[in-house]
Amino acid sequence: MGTSTVDDAAVYRLTDELALVQTVDVFTPVVDDPYHYGAISAANALSDIYAMGAKPLLALNIVGFPRGKLPMSVLEQILRGGSDKTTEAGAIIAGGHSIDDPEPKYGLAVTGVVRPDRIVKNVGALPGDQLVLTKPIGIGIITTGIKQEKTSTAAIDEVIAVMERLNRAASEAMIEVGVHAATDVTGFGLLGHLHEMTSGSRVTARISFARVPVLEEARSLVRRGAIAGGTSRNYEYLRPRVTFLGVDEFDEIILCDAQTSGGLLIAVAADRLDALTAALHQRTIEPAHIGAITDGGDGRIEVVR
Repeated sequence: MGTSTVDDAAVYRLTDELALVQTVDVFTPVVDDPYHYGAISAANALSDIYAMGAKPLLALNIVGFPRGKLPMSVLEQILRGGSDKTTEAGAIIAGGHSIDDPEPKYGLAVTGVVRPDRIVKNVGALPGDQLVLTKPIGIGIITTGIKQEKTSTAAIDEVIAVMERLNRAASEAMIEVGVHAATDVTGFGLLGHLHEMTSGSRVTARISFARVPVLEEARSLVRRGAIAGGTSRNYEYLRPRVTFLGVDEFDEIILCDAQTSGGLLIAVAADRLDALTAALHQRTIEPAHIGAITDGGDGRIEVVR
């Protein structure tokens, strides 16, 4: 796997039974607490490995830090958060690299392994497949609201918990059941990542907004202007590629909201939907059945109420 399908990670075959999976992700703070920022950044980077159905083994810290502006204890907390989350994933941080930077940045370069015959790509969805989402959306709206000082303490605690939750269990469930395609929902938003799946698979899809789980406070914050620049760019790109029926503009924006450490979006055969749902429930994940792959085509998506 290389760049041809805009997949979540690169995959390099070593033998018929072993392949390396590699990815990198770095971003600026999305929450104020440095420990949680580090943990969220690590979970986000590890997610690309899980989206491919792989197991993370090693990670390298990538750090930008304004050492002349912030105390080094802040960096210590960021790194501790990343280390704790990586340890939870069963992987090892084996060093890294840092630079003096005017704005804090943190992330991981992650290497994992997978059997070549068990790779899950973001393409391969087939007509009749059912679409399952494993985390709520609206994360970007909440974190933008944090920067604008509009978000309640309860919503901050909720979004931190969602972002810090690893996609490991969801990945294990989809591998156990067998699925046709999957991707993690991050910077391009739910519709952006679904469009990568549908266009790459040469299919069309229909989803129901009412079935999509949304963080409750995101519904009010988006109406108060908590819209990130990345979300606006997603919306501009996707409007010609999506047909919206009975959905207002704010709900359209929510579907395009740029996520950090979002859930997995999975395309599974209809006769395996119940098995996937059960496997996710066994791992304390509440999945949402949000729609289906409807036909072959050019990747177009229809959103109904």
